[in-house]
Amino acid sequence: MTGEKATALTIDHLVRDRAADAADTPVVIDPRHRLGYGELAVATEESAAALIDAGVGKGTRVALLMPNGTEWVRIALAIGRIGAVLVPLSTLLRPPELRTQLRVAAVEFLITVEEFRGRRYLDDLGPTAGRDPLWDPRLPALRHVRTAEQIASAGASPRAAAIVAALSDTVTAADPLVIMFTSGSRGLPKAVVHSHGSACGAVNSGLASRCIGVGTRLYLPMPFFWVGGFGGGVLSALLAGATLVTESIPRPETTLELLRREGVTLFRGWPDQAESLARQAETLGTAVPTLRPGSLEALLPAHLRARPGARANLFGMTESFGPYCGYPADTDMPRSAWGSCGRPFPGMEVRVTDPENGRPVRSGIVGVIQIRGPHILRGMCRRSREDVYTADGYYETGDLGCLDDDGFLFYHGRSDDMFKVSGATVYPSEVEAALRGLDGVTQAFVTNVPGPQGDRVAAAVVCDTADTSPDRLRAAARAVLSSFKVPTVWLLLDSDADIPRGATGKVDIAGLRELLSAR
Repeated sequence: MTGEKATALTIDHLVRDRAADAADTPVVIDPRHRLGYGELAVATEESAAALIDAGVGKGTRVALLMPNGTEWVRIALAIGRIGAVLVPLSTLLRPPELRTQLRVAAVEFLITVEEFRGRRYLDDLGPTAGRDPLWDPRLPALRHVRTAEQIASAGASPRAAAIVAALSDTVTAADPLVIMFTSGSRGLPKAVVHSHGSACGAVNSGLASRCIGVGTRLYLPMPFFWVGGFGGGVLSALLAGATLVTESIPRPETTLELLRREGVTLFRGWPDQAESLARQAETLGTAVPTLRPGSLEALLPAHLRARPGARANLFGMTESFGPYCGYPADTDMPRSAWGSCGRPFPGMEVRVTDPENGRPVRSGIVGVIQIRGPHILRGMCRRSREDVYTADGYYETGDLGCLDDDGFLFYHGRSDDMFKVSGATVYPSEVEAALRGLDGVTQAFVTNVPGPQGDRVAAAVVCDTADTSPDRLRAAARAVLSSFKVPTVWLLLDSDADIPRGATGKVDIAGLRELLSAR
């Protein structure tokens, strides 16, 4: 599919085209269910009619709070087909985080599972969640809450069923498709808006580099509420005519069986998960013989693995709807480009600018990466165009990097204090603010320290009571932070006198990291 055609697509066009071309091909498989392209077209029409009966229309912001599975895909695509705006929410959100995201995105309709991994999300919303229409002054836009089971079992009226096609015909590629959250370094989280065309164009531009095509059976552990799962998984399968294999709770022993049973050919996701699976496969004396190059290499036999640095580290972000730089994942880059992220995908302009004056720098010089093109975000909730883009239409990513003479991009970290834990973004300022709100804590300083499986969250905490312990703080932090943001390394202090600082009094992050690494 050409880039021009992809950017003209809507979810409705995509679902109908795939049903006509490959009705019997599975589009998504989970451990208990599978859904073919033909079934998907029918099921999403039925769900769309049920949503219309429930009050959802074009432009309605509908949040989805569910784990990976065929049901997530069915409901999400039904929302998109009638021009409502999907707002995927993380199943890791704690009550304060959940309410903040519902408020920032002005969500009007929430669909949630009743329980997942011990969490009851309706309870998190408080006693008013069961009322319909809902009225909660903390969430002035939210009027309706339904469980996924209620949507699945709701029968649609003949009127709503007749409206689905007519409403779908009004949706254009320029209409908003999704609002996806990515952590903000300060203040409110960023709610990134993508249109049908920008999302489909971004995904399509990277399909070849990610080795996804007709017949691919792709396993992806990433949650669908992140762009890596929704774009890299769900929309990638739809655009390529591939099959997506997923599960709500990946575990080495069950994942290996799922990979073997479904004949998975491409494993993408987190390197540490691939390494864990490889150790399990060695212990059990099993393998996944259908996997081919382009998969994460820990699961591939030795003769199919590349030399370190030879393959591109696909590079992107929520604002670009996934990777915007890459190179065929089964092919070595030129030797001069080893260690790079590859080249920008078609339709993406990348420039590197001086962090002081914003002017473009020459090749080989590290600066702030800016991106522009038809595949980037259409805007952010509660932010003006001037807040989001430069005067000439570039988005400043906050990433540091440099371009070589051949156009390969090399990543050099963040211009702010962000780091990632198992692929998820952590901003120390957000964690510090949460820790300072805990009983007994007067000050908190957070950074990343290296661990066996990558970066870990580490905190130096000033306490005003003697009975405070890391275990108590960890338990309290879990009530207000997603699990991956909760510090695993703690240093409890009586005062901040031992916190390293520079000449101006600002915290020395390198010194803080060294102090916490000693723990």
